[in-house]
Amino acid sequence: MSASRTAAKLGSLVVAGVVVLTACSPGGGGGGGGGGGGEAITDEQREEALSTPTELTFWTWVPDIENQVALFEEAYPEIDVTVENVGQGLPHYQKLRSALEAGEGAPDVAQVEYQYIPSFVLSESLLDLSPYGAGDISGDFVDWAWQQVAPGEAVWAIPQDVGPMGHLYREDIFAEAGIDEPPATWEEYAEAARAVKDETGSFISNLGATQAGQMIGFMWQRGAKPFGYDGEETVSINVNSAEAKEVAAYWTELIQEDLVSVDVDFQDQWYQGLANGKYAGWLTAAWGPIFLQGTAEGTSGLWRAAPLPQWSEGENVAGNWGGSADAVLASSENPIAAYELAKFINHDEESAMTLATEQFLYPPQLSVLESQEFLEQESEFYGGQQVNQLFAEISETVDTEFEWLPFMDYVYSSYEETIGTVVADKGDIAAALDEWQDQLVSYAEDQGFTVE
Repeated sequence: MSASRTAAKLGSLVVAGVVVLTACSPGGGGGGGGGGGGEAITDEQREEALSTPTELTFWTWVPDIENQVALFEEAYPEIDVTVENVGQGLPHYQKLRSALEAGEGAPDVAQVEYQYIPSFVLSESLLDLSPYGAGDISGDFVDWAWQQVAPGEAVWAIPQDVGPMGHLYREDIFAEAGIDEPPATWEEYAEAARAVKDETGSFISNLGATQAGQMIGFMWQRGAKPFGYDGEETVSINVNSAEAKEVAAYWTELIQEDLVSVDVDFQDQWYQGLANGKYAGWLTAAWGPIFLQGTAEGTSGLWRAAPLPQWSEGENVAGNWGGSADAVLASSENPIAAYELAKFINHDEESAMTLATEQFLYPPQLSVLESQEFLEQESEFYGGQQVNQLFAEISETVDTEFEWLPFMDYVYSSYEETIGTVVADKGDIAAALDEWQDQLVSYAEDQGFTVE
């Protein structure tokens, strides 16, 4: 079955009431899906496009992104950009896919989380940015973030933010439990979990029962490769590998010993747990430190940040949880200007810096990650610690070779039904991985994919 027929079949499906994909026909943008093709845009074409009165539409959920857009419009006064927030998460993607299927109403540029890029590539909805010069800026981003948008010859988006994972913990609760330093290994973390519970009554952390992103991030750190996609019709699915089962068995033991809670995260009970000391820590991503400051304001000065514990002593490896990029839709009638907008927002030094320091998106841009202005910020909430510096160092340790499936919507919903239920019931997570594997393989084969 061809990739386009696979996309069409996927586009017709509704899983649990959610449209998984919709195939579309690229419009007049030129150089749509397919990848690696198209003649390079000349400087003359670029200059003409940027000096011609043009209207662009940008769909994004980033607060105050109008500030970066204003910088772009100042640099290119003939371009007028309309910013629209059509929702975050599933509502954003539903509206985007509906507009693409209808053949009208889609934006020129859209924010897309890394894990969903392959689904839009499959439906030929994204513009390959390599003819527009995107490859020339690849070295200006951390390698693993660039790999997320350019796994092959094509470049499907410009990285905007990332989520390298670390460990936020309550120094006061750890001290009460007799712990002087954050655990360096997962074995030490389990020992610390027992001490924290015995001495303070707190859980060392919470494993969100339905939070696939966190669990996948732990697998990423362990070196598991649960997903793979060749960009056409072949996928690899290995969510029950030996590495993944090691991660699952580890968390099963802590949960069943009642050392880690399983509250659904990002809900009232979880917010209260962060604020009242129910959890002595949070294994989270680089966006977590700022988020926590707003959630647990009354605990300012008590928190500290550290790298994730390691599977082997002396290792220095992290996973990633979250992050997004700005992609140009293949249907855009103004592809050059649209590409320049996506590039400017995330590559211009002033724009990238304000994304990091005013909107607090954790940067993939080396210009920011190497800036003393960014790195030397001291956080009162974290006892004066230079948290940005820590996560910049962590960001260099994320494995570059991590891929996604072109139907991550289904992957996440299937996770909730299989793993999420078992986590909530404090069951055997490792055994549940087999069921998750079977569901994903069956689904992929039903949609016409070849599963390696």
